[in-house]
Amino acid sequence: MIRTSISLAFAGLLLAAPASATIVGGGVTSGPTGATFYKLDINSAGNFEDTGGTDYGTNDVGNNTFQLPHLFGFDEGQNISLTADVAVNIGSSPLAGGFVASHYVFFDPGPTQDLVGYVDFDSDIFGIATLTAQLFASDWLARSDVDYLNPSLRGLESGQDSVWIDPTNSKRLMVDLRASTPGDYVRVFTEYSPAAAVPLPAGLPLMAGVFAALGWLRRRKS
Repeated sequence: MIRTSISLAFAGLLLAAPASATIVGGGVTSGPTGATFYKLDINSAGNFEDTGGTDYGTNDVGNNTFQLPHLFGFDEGQNISLTADVAVNIGSSPLAGGFVASHYVFFDPGPTQDLVGYVDFDSDIFGIATLTAQLFASDWLARSDVDYLNPSLRGLESGQDSVWIDPTNSKRLMVDLRASTPGDYVRVFTEYSPAAAVPLPAGLPLMAGVFAALGWLRRRKS
């Protein structure tokens, strides 16, 4: 009975820690036929996989690795405590002493195509890095399990691409892109993410109870 209770306690602790999921949705309002938004993550095989279960067979991004008419996004560093300001091209810079969550959004269609759409987050957007220099400067927030290729070709073309924070919804990124090779890439910085935060105050007492029960079992066996 005690062993069962301990197993259930561990299961409860795991369930109490939510997955990092700060991109909460998105869509395409105008673009190639069939275009939509897909949120990506890295699966157990080390490849990108979208929420529909499609495995893209690679963890590369930035060198014509997708060649698809969709808008994509994935979460990077989550709820990182800042020791320095983060430079942005649009919006406000996340400031030292605060927290930031980072996200990568891109459109890599292959042949030149236009797309208008949006990406929704679970917290307000600070700002957006849209140019090569600011993307380089914020690469310390990038995912260690993703290969970012062609870093010097990242960013948006002036007068051709536009991204902005929805003036009526500060948790929504709006995009109006024309991309070809190797695609358009931006990094979005949001405030502290509720979905990515692990509720330590709730989890620690449960863990303490588990260890106490394990100690009691050991004493009983001895």
